[in-house]
Amino acid sequence: MKLVFAGTPEVAVPALDALIASGRHEVAAVVTRPDAPAGRGRRLVASPVAQRAEEAGIEVLKPLKPRDPQFLARLTEIAPDCCPVVAYGALLPKAALDIPAHGWVNLHFSLLPAWRGAAPVQHALMAGDEITGASTFLIEEGLDSGPVYGTVTERIRPTDTSGDLLTRLAFAGAGLLAATMDGVEDGTLKAMPQPSDGITLAPKITVENAQVDWAAPALRIDRVVRGCTPAPGAWTAFRGERLKLIQVRPVPERTGLVAGQLAVGKNSVHVGTGSYAVELLWVQAQGKKPMRAADWARGVRIADGERLGG
Repeated sequence: MKLVFAGTPEVAVPALDALIASGRHEVAAVVTRPDAPAGRGRRLVASPVAQRAEEAGIEVLKPLKPRDPQFLARLTEIAPDCCPVVAYGALLPKAALDIPAHGWVNLHFSLLPAWRGAAPVQHALMAGDEITGASTFLIEEGLDSGPVYGTVTERIRPTDTSGDLLTRLAFAGAGLLAATMDGVEDGTLKAMPQPSDGITLAPKITVENAQVDWAAPALRIDRVVRGCTPAPGAWTAFRGERLKLIQVRPVPERTGLVAGQLAVGKNSVHVGTGSYAVELLWVQAQGKKPMRAADWARGVRIADGERLGG
């Protein structure tokens, strides 16, 4: 089939690579978000998907909005059979959805209908799910509500961050998307409607959502930190500034600290929660590089009874 691939971040690159390498489909063009400022100089940088497409000699389309008439006209000229999508980052209008004969097929990083929305991996971790996965589905105008072609499952490991889990799903999902394109082409795959029960939503995690509540149980705090790593980054207040929490560890044997209370040992930093303590392993103070929590504590000279969280 002739394909136009839509995607933007690094997590979409494995799927693009799988389609290029398949030998069965022609990736005629790539649709991605416009170049964005990055780095200290804030110079405009092409998305990871755009960079990979340019390396492969594939035409790159960067519409400000996918309803732009020039973009729709070019897509009509290319006349793709199908448009596979991975984390493109913009809402597709009906005018675009109607162009490919087999529609737009999205690779979504959850087992639909669970965790529909922008942050399925983060929400799965924060909810304490033990199993997640990826799904391919036909895009409709609703939020991730279209019929599903296929799924792969992935076990969530006890120390997974959202970055760890998303990396594994990106590669597992790449194979699923390529297989879905094969099945769509030869007619062996039929998209099945999603069940009406089991629907959960996964809206974008904001910086405000990532603030740790020390009155919550230790396991919940651990899940929030892992779910928000690397982005947007879990944090707490310390002496009026934000302290980023990169890695913590629940310590059931350590009790007796009130919520947010710090206890500093020679090589350890514990914090009280709504249940037992968590140990801070890696933190990042405002304007500083990530460091071991014990080194941070020595540098700031924490007073007896001092707390996190303001």
